[in-house]
Formats: sequence, structure tokens, C-alpha cells
Amino acid sequence: MDKYKRRRIIAVIMSTIAFLIAIFMNTPQYSPPVKTERLINTEDSTQSILAIDALRDIEIKGRAPKTGYERSQFGDGWIKKQGCDMRDIILNRDLDDVIANDKCQVASGTLKDPYTNKVIAFKRGDSSSSLIQIDHVVALSDAWQKGAQFWLLDKRIEFANDPLELIAVEGQANQQKGDGDAATWLPPNKSFRCQYVSRQIAVKRKYGLWVTQAEYEAMVNILSKCEGQLLPTE
Repeated sequence: MDKYKRRRIIAVIMSTIAFLIAIFMNTPQYSPPVKTERLINTEDSTQSILAIDALRDIEIKGRAPKTGYERSQFGDGWIKKQGCDMRDIILNRDLDDVIANDKCQVASGTLKDPYTNKVIAFKRGDSSSSLIQIDHVVALSDAWQKGAQFWLLDKRIEFANDPLELIAVEGQANQQKGDGDAATWLPPNKSFRCQYVSRQIAVKRKYGLWVTQAEYEAMVNILSKCEGQLLPTE
């Protein structure tokens, strides 16, 4: 084999090797999938959380001035969900033997009032509907003075229509409560006080509201009588 042919064969071999290397370098290489753990956001979960532990996580501060508070700061009345306003949604949830019309309005039902332990027959009407009212467990004015004044309007509307924050109760008891927090008003029905306070804690924890020192102490006092009280899971 002459020198020319030998060089030609070597050149072909080298070109082939270079071609194969190029193909190999540009072919995506298999790598096993990275094993990742499914992350579960438990920040807002209230399941199996002791109310007393959740209370200790809430900031204690003084009550801010009520300056600027109006009911309209939390929206103009109830919002609607799927054609039903929030008042009727809560009545349907909390009353027994509910009869509703085709407009999603609760026409009648029976409430075992958690605040007074009375049994109240409800009938929709101009003079009778107010016998049962929907209470904001954390009063809107109280929320305003403990953080809500710094929120955007959308968040305040969400807060005022959150089912966790709402409960059907006797109208008179709701009026007696007014803007009170746990330091100034508790349900006359003592057997409900642990649930009432734990719901307030759940609401304040969810929305980042604070409590006053007097409010904190009142809540601790109530919860000391019901060891093991959990936050509501709604």
C-alpha cells in the first residue's frame, strides 16, 4: 500500500471517529428522575392544633384607635356565592329542618342557639328574621383595631364573609355582644365558651390579627377549663 492510500485510509478513520464522538456528545443522556417529596402547606391548617398552642403564636399588642372604622370598610352587606348570599349559606349550615325557596333563601328552620342554649324557631319575614342574626365571631370593629385597618378592602370583605368567622345566633345575644372581645363579653351559655374562644383564636390566627393582654388572659382562663380543646377545622 503506497503512502498516499495509507494517509487516505487514516483520514477516513479519523473523520469517522470524530463524527461518532460528535453524535455521542450531542445525544441527551439518560439520568434517573430526581426523587422529590410532596410538599404539603400546613400553614393555614387547623386540624389537630390545640387552641392554647395557637393562642401562644398570636401577637399581643395594645388596641389601636377606632379612627376611620365604618361597617362599609368590610364591604356593603353579604357577598353571594353561586347565587346564594352568605347569610342564607350560614343559616342553612347552622339551622335544623331548613326549608329554602327557589331563590336560595332560607324560609324557615330551627336554631339551637350556641350563645344562650335556647331553641329558636326561625321564619323569614320583616319582623321575624332579626330573631336570628349572623354574628362575626371576631367583631369587625375589634378586627379593625387589631390589624384589619392595614388591609386592602378585598381582604376585609373576604374576612367579613368567611364561614369560619360567621355563626347564626340569637339576635338579642348578638346585640349584647356588640364589639366585645373575649375580655369584655362571653356567651351566657358557659358550655359553649371553649368553642367560642377557640373559634376566635382560629380566625385571628388565620388572618394575622393580634390580641390584647386582657383578651389573652381571658382566653387562657377559658381554655384552662377545657384541656385539649382543638381549633375548629372549618
